[in-house]
Amino acid sequence: MSAASGAREEVPLLVGIVGAGRMGVGVAQCAAEAGHRVVVVDSDPAALAEGPARLRDGIRMSRLLGRSPREPKGAAQRVRWVGDLAELHEAGFVVECVRERIPVKEAVLRRLDEVCPPEAVFASCTSAVPITMLASYTGRPDRVIGTHFMNPAPLKDAVEVIRSPLTGAETLRRTTELLGTMGKQAIVVGDAPGFVSNRVLMATVNDAARVVQEGTADAVAVDRIFQECFGHAMGPLRTADLIGLDTVLDSLHVLLECTGDKGFEPCELLAELVADGHTGRRSGRGFHAYRTPSASRRA
Repeated sequence: MSAASGAREEVPLLVGIVGAGRMGVGVAQCAAEAGHRVVVVDSDPAALAEGPARLRDGIRMSRLLGRSPREPKGAAQRVRWVGDLAELHEAGFVVECVRERIPVKEAVLRRLDEVCPPEAVFASCTSAVPITMLASYTGRPDRVIGTHFMNPAPLKDAVEVIRSPLTGAETLRRTTELLGTMGKQAIVVGDAPGFVSNRVLMATVNDAARVVQEGTADAVAVDRIFQECFGHAMGPLRTADLIGLDTVLDSLHVLLECTGDKGFEPCELLAELVADGHTGRRSGRGFHAYRTPSASRRA
């Protein structure tokens, strides 16, 4: 990349995205709309098959909301969808967006270390896993960094960037420049389980769920307190539904494992909702009820 902050190379960077879930597709959209070439990798054929349509939906939604991409023409055509991590053998920057399970991330990073160029930066979109731990799974700890995009990634202007004690200055520079091409502001923080955002948010969600479980208030009242008394745009339980309760549950398990703090022991109500398949907005029900996209089309 150019040394000028926010500038793109003359030859667009090849950005690898590992994971074709909601976050992976969202980050792919950000990179493609910034003019970069993108390769999305996922071992699930269904996720790969659905990815292009979800990407096009995301691009359309961004435009309806007045978001102006840097390179509006042909963004979807700049994205390739593949099933093998070996396809990232030319990637200069890789964003890992797989499930919030430490063994899953370890396997991906070890494989990326084998197939990617030595100079490639590995950025993890982890919600809670310390970057120092993730870096230990590679032979390039100085080129591992955290890029915690918020959901939905294309509509958020800032990214929590986590620099571990091992992350090199050049890696941080390349990361902030790449985010700049996407129109994102990097908010750089130090490394710790959950960083800033989820160290605070996950504890709040877990306690809010306990309030509902204990019968003090229902989910609507809990969220109204945060919105109407504290001025939050969205209450903690609707935020959890947006993130996905399965991701919240995984993040709490990681925080419990990495900190030993029993306050991160997942509340029974949260665990029950996930076990029943009620994972939030995308399933149609979480702490609140939602109309699924298919239901909306039938209406």
